[in-house]
Amino acid sequence: MTSADFIIREIQPKDNKQLSEVIRSVILEMGAPKIGTAYEDKATDSMFENYQKEKVAYFVVEHNNIVVGGAGIAKLDNCEDNICELQKMYFLPIVRGKGIGTKLITKCLEKAKEFGFDNCYLETMPYMEAARKLYAKNGFVNLDKPMGNTGHYSCNVWMLKKIN
Repeated sequence: MTSADFIIREIQPKDNKQLSEVIRSVILEMGAPKIGTAYEDKATDSMFENYQKEKVAYFVVEHNNIVVGGAGIAKLDNCEDNICELQKMYFLPIVRGKGIGTKLITKCLEKAKEFGFDNCYLETMPYMEAARKLYAKNGFVNLDKPMGNTGHYSCNVWMLKKIN
C-alpha cells in the first residue's frame, strides 16, 4: 500500500462520525488522557460544522471510502499575534509511515499561508514520539511555554513554525 492509495480532501458533513471515531481511538491507543484533550471536545463530534468559518480548514485522509485520519488549521484562540494552530491531527495505524503526515501538514500550511498567517502553532504530548518527529521534520521547533489557550491542558509539548 502506497500513499497513492490515500486521498486527502476537504472535510464533508458525512465525515463527522468516522472522524470522531478516528480521533478518539487514536487518543486511547496512545494512552492519552480523555480529559484535557480532543477526546472530550464538543467539536470532535461536529468537525465539519466547526471548520465552516473564515480562515479555517480541515482535511481528511480517505482510504477505500473510509476516513482514516485528518488535520486542520484555525486561528489560535486567545492570541493577539497572527498565528494559526495545526489542530486535531490524528491517523489510524494504516496511514502511518507512508508520508501522508507530511503531505497533510504541507496542505494545511499552504492553506495557512493563503489565509495570511505568519506562524503555525501546535500542541502534542511527549510520548507521541512519531508525531513529534514528524512535526520537527516539517520545520516545527519546540517552545518553552504554551501560546494562546487551546483548552488542552494535558498537552505539554508546544511547537511553532514560521510560515514562509
